[in-house]
Amino acid sequence: MHDAFEYASILERLPLVIESIASYDNHLLVGTRPGHLLVYSIKDGTGDQRFEVQLKRSNKLFSKKPIVQMTVVPEFNLLISLSDNVVSVHDLDSFILKYVLNKTRGATVFAVDFQKHKKSTVFDPTPTFTLRMCVSVRKRLMLFVWRNNQFQDMGEELGIPDVAKTLAWAGDSLCVGFKRDYYLIKTTTGQLKDLFGTGKNMEPSISVLKDGSLILGRDEVTVFIDSEGKPAKRKAPVWTDVPLAVDFYDPYMIGILPKYVEIRTVDPRALVQSIELSKPRLISHGTHIYVASSSHVWRLVPVPIPMQISQLLQEKQFELALLLANKMQESDSEKTKRIQSIQYQYAFELFCQKRFQESFKVFAELETDPPEVIGLFHDLLPGDFRKRLEYPAPPPTLTGSEMEKGYLALTQYLLKQRNRLAKKVDETDGEELPESEIKTRKTLRQIIDTTLLKCYLQTNDALVAPFLRLENYCHPIESEKELYKHKKIEELVTFYQTKGNHKKALDLLLRKAQKPGAWQGPSKTVEYLQRLGKENLRFIFDYSGWVLKSRPEYGLKIFTEDIPEVEGLPRDQVLSHIKQNAPQLQIPYLEHVIHVFNEQTPELHNKLVDCYRERISELMESYKDELLEGESLPRAGKEPGELGELRSTLLTLLRDSRCYQPQNLLTHFPDSFFEERALLLGRLGRHEEALAIYIHVLNDIDMASLYCKRTYNDEWKDSKDVYACLLHMYLSPPEASILGAKTTDLQLKPNVVAALSVLREHYDKINPAKALELLPTTIEIQEIVPFLESILEEKSCKKKTNQVLKSLLFAEHLQIQERRMHYQAGKVLITDERACRVCHKKIGTSAFACYPSGEILHYYCYKSPTEKNK
Repeated sequence: MHDAFEYASILERLPLVIESIASYDNHLLVGTRPGHLLVYSIKDGTGDQRFEVQLKRSNKLFSKKPIVQMTVVPEFNLLISLSDNVVSVHDLDSFILKYVLNKTRGATVFAVDFQKHKKSTVFDPTPTFTLRMCVSVRKRLMLFVWRNNQFQDMGEELGIPDVAKTLAWAGDSLCVGFKRDYYLIKTTTGQLKDLFGTGKNMEPSISVLKDGSLILGRDEVTVFIDSEGKPAKRKAPVWTDVPLAVDFYDPYMIGILPKYVEIRTVDPRALVQSIELSKPRLISHGTHIYVASSSHVWRLVPVPIPMQISQLLQEKQFELALLLANKMQESDSEKTKRIQSIQYQYAFELFCQKRFQESFKVFAELETDPPEVIGLFHDLLPGDFRKRLEYPAPPPTLTGSEMEKGYLALTQYLLKQRNRLAKKVDETDGEELPESEIKTRKTLRQIIDTTLLKCYLQTNDALVAPFLRLENYCHPIESEKELYKHKKIEELVTFYQTKGNHKKALDLLLRKAQKPGAWQGPSKTVEYLQRLGKENLRFIFDYSGWVLKSRPEYGLKIFTEDIPEVEGLPRDQVLSHIKQNAPQLQIPYLEHVIHVFNEQTPELHNKLVDCYRERISELMESYKDELLEGESLPRAGKEPGELGELRSTLLTLLRDSRCYQPQNLLTHFPDSFFEERALLLGRLGRHEEALAIYIHVLNDIDMASLYCKRTYNDEWKDSKDVYACLLHMYLSPPEASILGAKTTDLQLKPNVVAALSVLREHYDKINPAKALELLPTTIEIQEIVPFLESILEEKSCKKKTNQVLKSLLFAEHLQIQERRMHYQAGKVLITDERACRVCHKKIGTSAFACYPSGEILHYYCYKSPTEKNK
């Protein structure tokens, strides 16, 4: 508690019993039980005397009965009193009785409502006033308004269910306290609203605040309500005893208790001060605050706010100190400085109380530098840096659950600061900033992110990796040390990767993979290298070698994963690297880039063909050694095992690929690769040589026919005569020596039967003149009759088709001409009066368009979007 008020004795041992008091300016009015009115003038004293009290007037004839209630209205120079159960109005200066409200005889209590109204005109700024009064007479409420120097009736009397013990105005309503209940009554309609009971004490008390809200007593509790009877505040002060009267002196509530005066605050709800006085029972709050007992009167003097704030800060009551600081009358800059100083101390105290979220919220509102907040924790900033920070007291050392709770709250605070700083950077993007400002921002972001990493490591290490994958500004050395300390190897690799320190990351992965019980073996290295991209090709080649040699199946994934970084690698360099470290992987790599990555480079297709050939040659030699004497080699692609699969794959590649360069490959294939040579010769357009291999070396007419079928295209010059070549090869075999060294002992003979079969089946794909020239003179006419008949029939069919087509085209031509003549027969007459249907301007000599209906419009208007949408 602190001293919010000091008290000074004004009157002591008054021989008359005090029944009521009222005050205004420096005057105190005391109403006594015998009906005497005492008026005192109270001024500041000198020396040891706090106040100079002087009895200005004593009116023994003011009333014959106790003066139970008084109200002063200085603006109208009125003193309103209740004595002998009737309301009287006196002149405030002379105390001469103006008149007695005889209608109020039997009154028990009255309430006055005084309102000040400001005029809106600048010519007459004098304010106006409204004075209303309500008097409770038995079970009725009488309403009066001050007009023409007297109280006049406001309207009809209002009926109430019981005799009122206290009442107060609340806007256009009246709050009435009965023995057991509080009611709210509308003065316009007389409607009653039951609020709540008065409690066990059954002594109601009502006070009115400056904002028009009310405070009602219910035993030890004071309840706030608005003019509609709804609760105005959630927190209600609870007194140590039932108060006899309650008043409000912002921000304090003053309760008159039987043995002392209690000072409390509403928000924060706290006991501020207890002042021991001898049986206080009355309070008057005008210009000054007076408290009275039956024979004594005291004045409550507020302690200067700076002194109160100083006491509150010593007692660490920061909320109340802030409340008072906001009410001080001083310059804006001084007030802001004072408030921020209190808020800083308050935030620090909240931290010391382990109320971390509340503390960081206040720090954020103050825009305190994040390093200063982080420094509250002993182990989050470097020692040298932390020594430069100053706090109101040494921050507490946190351990266990308290530390975890603090780190969690700090994490939320830092995330908000991080976002705020990022937003600030975005807003100033493109602006020229001083070098010092740029450096400060960079340092601040580094401190925030490094601290966030430390907090995650302490509270939720599952968030470490996602945080490091994002763009961050963590300090390299500090972060590396923390990650090592917590044995977060995978996260450390991620940190190196995001910072571009690939050498450190890959060295760490290599060391871990080479230890017994390797940490996921080479898989992590593979994943890392896959994401580097072609700009880091040096690292890929330097650190993929050991994977290719130790685990080739993993090593190949570095260069074949279906991700953009891998697809963008230079494939010729990758192939050279693979050849150097794992030659057996050349074929799988080339197959992947050609069939999956759709590589079109001829050199790589050629390289794959060469790799197939080399491997097939190796397997073929082994296979020949296993053959029994006299056993011949099977058809290409029909060999057992890997040899057959590879050769079949090679043939498919040579047959389907359009990217390899056959002229560069043909010389590499020896005579034993007959089918491969045939495909290469065909790709070079040397169809006779290719067909010679199929027919005379492989003795496979079906393969020759399939070759022609696959190759023939009547629109390609190199392919449209392939069947003529087939015919020629049947009828005029080449010399055996040109087919290869291993065919020199063959006796090649014409195959007239096969030739006639070609003429019969493919007559439409062979030039008849060339075919007849190729036929030997020994062929009889009847053998080629089917061929000639087919040719003539085809020619006749084509002739008839062309004649029909010609007739149709001529008919269509006539129809078009007829339509043209029809449309040209129409005419459009443009006169000086013809106007556009869109813009309604004259056509004149402008370009125009005409609808079939005859409507005319400018060509520009016809092309406009508006007209197009019509």
